[in-house]
Amino acid sequence: MRRDRDRLTREYQRVNSSQHDALQKNIETALARKQSKIDALPGLEFPEILPVSARREEIATAIQNNQVVIVCGDTGSGKTTQIPKICLGLGRGIDGFIGHTQPRRIAARTIASRIAEELKSELGQAVGYKIRHSDKTGADTYIKLMTDGILLAELQQDRLLSAYDTLIIDEAHERSLNIDFILGYLRNLLPQRPDLKIIITSATIDVNRFSEHFFNAPVVEVSGRTYPVDVWYRPISEDDSTEESHDEETEREDAILSAINELSTVDRGDVLIFLEGEREIHETSKFLEKQNLANTDILPLYARLNSSRQSKIFRPHKRRHIVLSTNVAETSLTIPGIRFVIDAGYARISRYSHRSKVQRLPVEKKSRASAEQRKGRCGRVADGICVRLYSETDFEQRQEFTDPEIMRTNLASVILQMKALRMGDIEHFPFLDKPDKRFIKDGLRLLTEINAINTGGHLTKSGKWIARFPIDPRMGRMLIAANDWHCLSEMLIIVSALSIQSPKERPQEAQEKADKTHAEFEDEHSDFLWYVNFWNFYRKQAKKLSKSQLRKMCGQKFVSYLRMLEWQEIHRQLSRLTADMNLSRNSQAAEYQNIHCALLSGLLSHVAVKTDTNEYLGARNIKLHIFPGSGQFSKTPKWMVAAELAETTRLYARVVAKIDSQWLLNVGKHLLQRNYSEPYWDAKAQQVSGYEKVMLFGLTVVARNRINFGSVDPEEARHIFIRHALVYEELNSKAEFYKNNHQVIEDIKQLEKKSRRIDILDDEAIYQFYDRRVPEGIYATAQFEKWRKEKEQSDHEYLYMDSAEIMLHEADAVTELSYPDNLAINHIQLPLSYQFEPGHESDGVSIDIPLHVLNQIDEHHLQQLVPGMLKEKIEVLLRSLPKRIRRQLVPIPETVKECIQHIDTDASSITRNLSEYFFRRKGIEIKDEDWKQTGLPEHLKMNIRVLDQDSNVLSSGRCLHQLKSDLSTHLEDSLTQLPNLQDSEDSFTQWDFDDLPEVVETEVNGLTIKAYPALVDNHDSVLIQHFDTAKKASQYMHYGLLRLYSLVLSKDLKYLKKNLPKLDKIKLYYAALGPVDEMVESILYAVLEQLFLPDGKMAHTKAEFDTSIKQGVPELIKTGNELCDLVTDILKRHHEIIITMKGSMQPSSLRAFADIKEQLSMLIYDGFTEETPLVYLKSMPRYLDAIQKRLEKISYSPEKDASKLAQLKPLWDEWMQLTEKNSTSDNISEELDEFHWMLEEFRVSLFAQELKTAMPVSETRLSKQLKTIRKG
Repeated sequence: MRRDRDRLTREYQRVNSSQHDALQKNIETALARKQSKIDALPGLEFPEILPVSARREEIATAIQNNQVVIVCGDTGSGKTTQIPKICLGLGRGIDGFIGHTQPRRIAARTIASRIAEELKSELGQAVGYKIRHSDKTGADTYIKLMTDGILLAELQQDRLLSAYDTLIIDEAHERSLNIDFILGYLRNLLPQRPDLKIIITSATIDVNRFSEHFFNAPVVEVSGRTYPVDVWYRPISEDDSTEESHDEETEREDAILSAINELSTVDRGDVLIFLEGEREIHETSKFLEKQNLANTDILPLYARLNSSRQSKIFRPHKRRHIVLSTNVAETSLTIPGIRFVIDAGYARISRYSHRSKVQRLPVEKKSRASAEQRKGRCGRVADGICVRLYSETDFEQRQEFTDPEIMRTNLASVILQMKALRMGDIEHFPFLDKPDKRFIKDGLRLLTEINAINTGGHLTKSGKWIARFPIDPRMGRMLIAANDWHCLSEMLIIVSALSIQSPKERPQEAQEKADKTHAEFEDEHSDFLWYVNFWNFYRKQAKKLSKSQLRKMCGQKFVSYLRMLEWQEIHRQLSRLTADMNLSRNSQAAEYQNIHCALLSGLLSHVAVKTDTNEYLGARNIKLHIFPGSGQFSKTPKWMVAAELAETTRLYARVVAKIDSQWLLNVGKHLLQRNYSEPYWDAKAQQVSGYEKVMLFGLTVVARNRINFGSVDPEEARHIFIRHALVYEELNSKAEFYKNNHQVIEDIKQLEKKSRRIDILDDEAIYQFYDRRVPEGIYATAQFEKWRKEKEQSDHEYLYMDSAEIMLHEADAVTELSYPDNLAINHIQLPLSYQFEPGHESDGVSIDIPLHVLNQIDEHHLQQLVPGMLKEKIEVLLRSLPKRIRRQLVPIPETVKECIQHIDTDASSITRNLSEYFFRRKGIEIKDEDWKQTGLPEHLKMNIRVLDQDSNVLSSGRCLHQLKSDLSTHLEDSLTQLPNLQDSEDSFTQWDFDDLPEVVETEVNGLTIKAYPALVDNHDSVLIQHFDTAKKASQYMHYGLLRLYSLVLSKDLKYLKKNLPKLDKIKLYYAALGPVDEMVESILYAVLEQLFLPDGKMAHTKAEFDTSIKQGVPELIKTGNELCDLVTDILKRHHEIIITMKGSMQPSSLRAFADIKEQLSMLIYDGFTEETPLVYLKSMPRYLDAIQKRLEKISYSPEKDASKLAQLKPLWDEWMQLTEKNSTSDNISEELDEFHWMLEEFRVSLFAQELKTAMPVSETRLSKQLKTIRKG
């Protein structure tokens, strides 16, 4: 093994003749140890259901032949669990660990357990893990899971990573600081470790960057196991501003509710809603709770949520879950069973502000890659739908990827570790993305602040010690200082607490009680000492309470027991580390001043002083506020220090303590600015002034007399005047140039926000602009104004600024390629080729389709061609319309642009969707025969080339239907010859066959051919057949399962049928609608569907089938009786209405009776029990009661009825037309079904108001819904 080899090599170089025997024995021991590991290799199995298993030979070959391999694939592909086993199969893990890094501890533990289970090994033997809390690896371990932070920590002692022969860097697409640092380090390590294999795994996000970073390393792409996910764009409003207001929040809440209702018409599956933060989650939760959504639980999810409340989300459940989450559910946590996602489109992104020098948490639009990641949270268990509460145009204009962490965080920790590892200058380190030079400077500035580096940029003695701590450099500095201030015992408690998420819990339903309980441990002047007080209390309780009692006590004190364990573990590690460094712990309680001086050593830039406006002024002129949850919030000390400065809606100081400004003279002496000539811009006096004072980061520690600094140093005063008065816009002036320049700067700042970039506005260029123009000797507003007025007499625009002068570069929009090389259809990548040769058979765009997948391709897949050609095709089609229609669409170019933005050209034929769109949006009716496609140029039709197994062209043409017809015999013969796709010849009357996977795959010439097995109804039995689409298989499976349930439960159903209540009445009432026997059967099948296929969930295994039987049979009679009673009641009421309407009818009631007949035809018809959702089936008696009451009122007040009908009729007619039009189009608007039931409720409100409605409904609401339908 490598470590043995390195050790024995060193021994050999030092050995003398008397030590030969001992060396030989050591060599033999090492060889035996290696052979033992080889002999003990576990057996390897690769689950065929995982896509990566099908590619394992390709992956193994790539790893064998290359030092670095990039493997990319979606979630569910199996890359995380199977690649370590592939490496093990190649003989890796013998000479060293197969190291496998994960961004999160929970992932390292769970993945290690999973791989160990697959290798049939105890965790800690063949497979182990190492995280901050524990090391479960041993001498016999082959595969070692760990956090990327652990790997970085090991670099301190093992620069060459000798303990590993293989490294797998997982989830590289997250681009955390640790991952980027590791990737850069490994790139430099490659020449020194030619034996080391590196595998980078990533989601399918910008993988070429990783390949290029590692000298064009090969990329292996693996698909994921997902179902199709439709995207619905439902923008809240045209205004995409992120400013929060009551109206905007109300609009969003309404939009969320509308999306939930719309999704409910598709399925009652679980919904995951992404919001920005805890406040938005709580407000939305309250709103949704008030809606009393049927059979629904509203569950929050965010990082600070306690584990018990988090666990509710992952438990099996029967009620629908609506989970309101921050972006923690985007990648960190996978919530099972999510069917739908609603994406608000925003998140709080941690971003370092170069200007304020703090880590901010602004609300920003999510990137397109993150939006796709959110979309991928559904589609895991069935076809999914992602509703985006913003427009498709907004989506396309968003930033492609989220900025890597290294581009938006303080770099002090990275720089410190690089210096400790002697890795050279950070600017020359091979990061994937070069960090912002301004951030590098700020990182160096912070290291200087904590005295970790000297003015030459070299590590100080303190810096070397700080680098040994696996914590934030500020925290490490506090521990070093605590040794000098004799308060290490207290500082270990505080630092270990600050290194974790706050242990305090503050549940929404008990906030006041939690605050009062926490206050028991408060210190009068310091939040830091809360940790010391509670720690001492906890330690005393731990000595006399059992673990369960201790856990209960933590709950009573509103403190997380799990975080207490984490706090103790970090305290233990830091205690051991400080002992190794010979730092002394104090035995007596330290003084307040000592503790806070040690804290100040790491937090000098977090000092702030209270201003006259009750704000605090912090380092470098930033304004901040004490966080309301702080014990110092109401006490507002004059001077304070904070553990953290975090910007959300405003800049807050968290964990605050009162300090004496005099302490800064000692602790911050290396940073204090003691100079008579120390200048500042006096905004009130509008001049550059100076004090004989002592300052720290711009804060006056000791004040002196104010002076006009221009008289002391005019050159420096002019510089400050330009910087503050002009660049920072602190000049009091109403001059036109000042307004113009302010607007120019604001426009560029707005551009920065829109493009999500922070490197467009160049502050230094602004300074240089004024520096070239403002003459010497000006350092006050009065002087400047006098000069300006004189200068503007000769050159009025002398001080006018142009945007090009102060921009670092243009902010070009990022667009997708208009002419792709491949077209993805049903997850199959089909090659495209282009030719410009009018008249040639291949003119235009050609697509190569293997014969085996020809039946998976539909005409509408090809009609859109490619994005770059779609505009021309639509324009030609519009110009081919008859003149009477075409003149309603002018100007044609603008109409084409509108169509491209709104038409779903991938869902159905272009002409059909255009017809539906124009009718819905503009009221223009276009018939199929109006479209003149015969004159469409050949290059605007897809040229289809069908290939055989040897990639030879069997046939080609531009009509898919004709090609399918011509090649139908070839296609049928080829599919039946493929392995694993033969249909079963047996029939079944019970589940005595193997579990039924949802998809079966087979490989043909490297192309994955998928088939979807399903049970098929064979009347007196079921068959197993394979289908070419999941949708078709799901449809057959639905009815096949119903048949199998009916066969297995035949006796139960026979009894149920015999004992159904009121069956004679049902037969009597239903006879006029359709076959009575079919009605009874439909009731029985409705019972089976309600009990055994809830929400469309279907059994695919015998265990699932048997469980559903066991759970459903006891409810059979009850459900049948309830459904039978409901149907009887509906039919009886319907019959009574029909009888009433057969009586004498006044001429004035003709229109009313016609309307009622039409209404009844849309409610009660042959098969209505199967087609009406249960929730509305239960409302049917109320709708029929409303009709009966309307009939009663018509006889004595036909005029009122006519007036109310006049309100209803336009809306009803519009719905009837849209429904008829949509029935022939794939662009069916889901809102139409909801609109129907809104109309029924509206009828109740008009004609039988006393019955009350099930939802708020009005003419305004209906019109608004119609508007939504038209917008599509």
